[in-house]
Amino acid sequence: MADKTIKIDALARVEGEGALYITMKGDRVDEVRLRLYDPPRFFESLLRGRHCTEAPDITARICGICPVAYQMSAVHAMERAFGVQVTGPLRALRRLLYCGEWLESHALHVYLLHAPDFLGYESAIEMAKEHRETVERGLQLKKTANELITLLGGRAVHPINVRVGGFYRVPSKTELSPLAERLRWAREAALETVRWVAAFPFPEFEREYEFVALRHPDEYPFNEGRLVSNRGLDIDIGAFETMVIEEQVPYSNALQARLRGRQNGGAYFVGPLARYNLNFDRLSPLAQEAARAAGLSPPDGLAESICRNPFKSIIVRSVEMVYACDEALRLIDDYEPPETPAVEVRPVAATGSACTEAPRGILYHRYDIGGDGLIRTAVIVPPTSQNQRMIEDDLRRFVQQHVKLSKEALTRRCEQAIRNYDPCISCATHFLTLHIGSDGERAAV
Repeated sequence: MADKTIKIDALARVEGEGALYITMKGDRVDEVRLRLYDPPRFFESLLRGRHCTEAPDITARICGICPVAYQMSAVHAMERAFGVQVTGPLRALRRLLYCGEWLESHALHVYLLHAPDFLGYESAIEMAKEHRETVERGLQLKKTANELITLLGGRAVHPINVRVGGFYRVPSKTELSPLAERLRWAREAALETVRWVAAFPFPEFEREYEFVALRHPDEYPFNEGRLVSNRGLDIDIGAFETMVIEEQVPYSNALQARLRGRQNGGAYFVGPLARYNLNFDRLSPLAQEAARAAGLSPPDGLAESICRNPFKSIIVRSVEMVYACDEALRLIDDYEPPETPAVEVRPVAATGSACTEAPRGILYHRYDIGGDGLIRTAVIVPPTSQNQRMIEDDLRRFVQQHVKLSKEALTRRCEQAIRNYDPCISCATHFLTLHIGSDGERAAV
């Protein structure tokens, strides 16, 4: 078999701009490069010299899909630095806000970005021509989530109501009540989503992963917990940087993260599949039932994964939508407005770090703050940089197993494999081209 290169200059149906290059030496995969070429925006540098209270609003601008995750990681890191703990109704409102973000992001991914891969459509627009009611269901799920985020965050995109210590304004019980009816509809729609995606045709691709996610003693994780894995990792978030190493690769504008001391290069897997495999017992009974009905078996414990096929991550995201609706309804039903919208926070010279579960996986923030409340340094490790090494590893193995596929089929499968991770590269436009040629025609990256 002749040498060849698979080149996807721009990936479709992902947030941001990325390219894929796979070099084949005969029938062997020689090299895989997932190139994330969005221009760097230098948010960590932008944060230096700004007051700590500005971090939630500044970091929210990093992503239009998961701004709540950036805000939550920022406020939790600041509060840990200052020795402040937010409890009671304010903590519950933060979970409720995160429910909205998960529902919004997962609905967008499942219906508009990933489902077309399984059903053979180029886009959700093409899919809607034959499945209009299905696509409309996804849009209504997203709209319901946006209403929840707007109420708690002040607006649906880049919320402005989150602050260190709580919120600028909290809703009344009367304001939350109308959302309960919408969320009950959304819960039924999410259950139908699980049934719908469970019937998709899934490639046979399973392998051993190190799944990494938060683990909370009582809850399915959003904002708090220890960092654990199915291979023995169990650390406080303050030890994150002792275990996770970020490295620059020459072909990408994104840093790649790896776990220290691992023999497989340190690649690890974050996101819904990791959360699910490590926290199945923390899901609501309804979400657990939906997962079992979809063919995902329960766990035997933290050392044993439930699902090792990344293509089935679309089922897990749908199960998490059921959970988000269930949890939101519970929180609304139990809600009693707090006496004040925020607890008092007094900046001191300190360092604080936190990790929350963005829709795509763990999002780490660390801030060094001076006695004047100004940020000296900032470190932000997003989910996509943590998954990038594993995505490349998946592609290497997947292509090796399917080298005899046609050019068109292999292209579709490579894109689909990347979208399993729902990579959030940036908020940019998306295009796709593919070139397969001899090794001598390989593009410089």
